[in-house]
Amino acid sequence: MRQTDFKVLTLPHAGDLMVPHSVQRRTNRLSLRIEDGWFHRNVYACSHKFRNFYCRKRTFKHFLRFCSLNLLYLSEENVKGEARIVKVCILASSSAGNSAFIATDCTRILIDAGLSRREIAKRLAAIGEDIDTLDAVLVTHEHNDHVCGLPALAKNRRRPVPVYLTQGTAPYIWWGDAQPPLETFQAGRSFTIGDFDISSFTIPHDATDPVGYTLSAHGIKIAVATDLGYVTDSLRVHMRASDIVILESNHDLEMLRVGPYPWSVKQRVMGRRGHLSNEVAAGFIQNDLDSRVSTLILGHISEHNNHPELVRHSALKALHGRTLFTRLVVAEPGIQSEVFEY
Repeated sequence: MRQTDFKVLTLPHAGDLMVPHSVQRRTNRLSLRIEDGWFHRNVYACSHKFRNFYCRKRTFKHFLRFCSLNLLYLSEENVKGEARIVKVCILASSSAGNSAFIATDCTRILIDAGLSRREIAKRLAAIGEDIDTLDAVLVTHEHNDHVCGLPALAKNRRRPVPVYLTQGTAPYIWWGDAQPPLETFQAGRSFTIGDFDISSFTIPHDATDPVGYTLSAHGIKIAVATDLGYVTDSLRVHMRASDIVILESNHDLEMLRVGPYPWSVKQRVMGRRGHLSNEVAAGFIQNDLDSRVSTLILGHISEHNNHPELVRHSALKALHGRTLFTRLVVAEPGIQSEVFEY
């Protein structure tokens, strides 16, 4: 690597500018770890022909104005022209409905369809995506807040979209007169959809055959595990070496105990086939979260038995104990997330 391949700049500090998005360059060998207050990301310096780069802001200048550093980097003209690699957006995450969009430039996947088809289409359009270009839908389990939009997706599409779900889950989905192509599999199986290598793993929840997923493409790994009563050894293994983790932090134990649910429902939620509490999620973060994780998204937050600030406080405390360079995002009920790009 030659210094003549780079421009060297001294970056002026601007403490009043907050840049909440990651800026990353993937390189052959050299990596720099940058932390400035609440801002911390991996920045990879690279040779003239670098593999990928992403910047959540319109130009690299936002980042340049923020840090007071010497950084080796290529011209901004090259940065502007670089394509996205992997894109993730939480369309919805709560007890009222769940759906996540994960894509490369060539492959677009929906995980769960717990919203109406119209609402899914609206939220995809808000990030520049077309519902009719989906390549597949992955189903975690058959509960209504994860599948209520599936029949309409199958019925109203211009072309059929394959639905991937476990052999145990498939009989419990009602399709009406418009069943799409079904790809059933045994929990634990791995398979490929377009650019993505996908692995499934069993999770403990009060559904027939629930699963979580990991999706890997272009060196980026995304792990998804919501609706689970406790953290299993299998989940710990599948979460390793992930870049993005989407994990449940469903309820605050005290709010649940004094909340409006009947006692039978409270026992179900707190049980080993129920949902993760803030305390259990924080325990996983403190003891098991891989140091490679650059973005941790906590979701499936109960609207009656939790609050986003309680989730954030508990998780930040756990992250601080680990001194991890991980960005925490709380997926608030009813609010579509930003788009995470790698």
